Amino acid sequence: MVLSGLCVAKHLTVAPRPGSVPDMMGTEPEHERAAPVALHDRALDNLRYIRETMERAGSFTAVPGWGGVLMGATAVGVAAVAARQPTTGRWLAVWLVEAVVAVAIALAAMATKTRRAGTRLFSGLGRKFVFSFLPPVLAGAVLTVALAGAGMAELLPGVWLLLYGVGVVTAGTYSVRAVPIMGACMMVVGAAALFSPPAWGDWYMAAGFGGLEMGFGVWIARRHGG
Repeated sequence: MVLSGLCVAKHLTVAPRPGSVPDMMGTEPEHERAAPVALHDRALDNLRYIRETMERAGSFTAVPGWGGVLMGATAVGVAAVAARQPTTGRWLAVWLVEAVVAVAIALAAMATKTRRAGTRLFSGLGRKFVFSFLPPVLAGAVLTVALAGAGMAELLPGVWLLLYGVGVVTAGTYSVRAVPIMGACMMVVGAAALFSPPAWGDWYMAAGFGGLEMGFGVWIARRHGG
């Protein structure tokens, strides 16, 4: 009996070893504990994730419809002007000016369309569209310098149409169905221009950069919001 009482007394008076009793409140100081995530921050993260997922799974719809119509109209007018140029250098200068004008129209129209839709031009799909379109266009620029320097400028209409069509087809995999179809049609026109008399080059350009751009531009504008 005495031995039992001593054991109890010893157990009650000896301090527990460090770490032997679990700290139910945690060992971290109050100021080091992670603050709970605010509800609105969590909602913003969820919305951002949903938007990025939809961008990856959807289509790039900022391809300009009415902008394409305007680009096509300027190309038809430029084709008529270029056909009257007396030298290859002046002919090439006319079409290069048209290329700059067309790029400006396309960028302005795409920016307007994305702003109206409340999206970003260079979103995930937008970047993929642009980066898929650029390589064939850059290849066309290199070939322009090479062919013009070699005195083979009569091949340029076919080369331009063909490579522009390739760029539209590759970029169109991230866009609506009308875009790659237009690119395929451009490729057909470009291939035909390469095997036709050089005097027909400007009219092939009018048909491709003019007629096809305007026709598909109307289609895109009516079905995909301008």
